[in-house]
Amino acid sequence: MTAVKPIPSSAPSKDGETKGGDIEARCAATGMRMTEQRRVIARVLAAATDHPDVEELYRRCVAIDDKISISTVYRTVKLFEDAGIIERHDFREGRARYEQMRETHHDHLINLRDGKVIEFTSDEIEKLQAEVARKLGYKLVDHRLELYCVPLDDDKT
Repeated sequence: MTAVKPIPSSAPSKDGETKGGDIEARCAATGMRMTEQRRVIARVLAAATDHPDVEELYRRCVAIDDKISISTVYRTVKLFEDAGIIERHDFREGRARYEQMRETHHDHLINLRDGKVIEFTSDEIEKLQAEVARKLGYKLVDHRLELYCVPLDDDKT
């Protein structure tokens, strides 16, 4: 069986940047106007080693600039998402969580007890998904895999 490889939160991407990368540069590349508040939001997102929701993002931003409103954070996150700079995830919690779009594919394992999200890759899973699509008469062009789990020693199951 091929190894499942957890992705460290500070893993470098192909271009050598850390996971957060440079959201500001990607915004500039799209021609997006960058206000100082958008810069703060971009920097906080880039520094995130987790998958924050808007409220958590707002808490982190307000610690840097107390003039940022939650509506500014919501609008900016939507703008970044529409531009393909960040990705939205709905991990069954009733709230959207975000991460920067990366060039390399990865999947997510979500601990239902504490909400922790572990990013991982598995060549075997990738091959199996493509094979399933092929056997059903399709060519796989994209996918998202989210595994919802509880710890093995969880006695609440």
